[in-house]
Amino acid sequence: MFLGFKHLDNSAIIEASTLISEHFHMTLDLSSPELFGFAAATLSTIAFLPQVIKTWKTRSAKDVSYALLLTFSTGCFCWVIYGYQTDAKPVMIANAFTLTLNLAILAMKFTFENESNAMSAED
Repeated sequence: MFLGFKHLDNSAIIEASTLISEHFHMTLDLSSPELFGFAAATLSTIAFLPQVIKTWKTRSAKDVSYALLLTFSTGCFCWVIYGYQTDAKPVMIANAFTLTLNLAILAMKFTFENESNAMSAED
């Protein structure tokens, strides 16, 4: 029994599946700019997660320079503006997330260094 029909022969099933596949036909084109755009956006964004987690756990970002964080944040901000102006949503969204993660590291670095300096001054 196929979809409640008792007398449906194989040719009808094949015809129905052909119509469905033609109607919902999607191909994965590995040369597609969107595929590489989303891959780059995903990888670039998640690359900062280990640093955010490590900085939070160790409560230290002494090995990460302010110059790197500020320069990279500015670059991400420029990419967000570019993505908005060109309607490149993957660029805009990924760089907004990356900028957020980078600013989180910057904020933690500033906070943890100030806490460390305050504790050193008390001693």
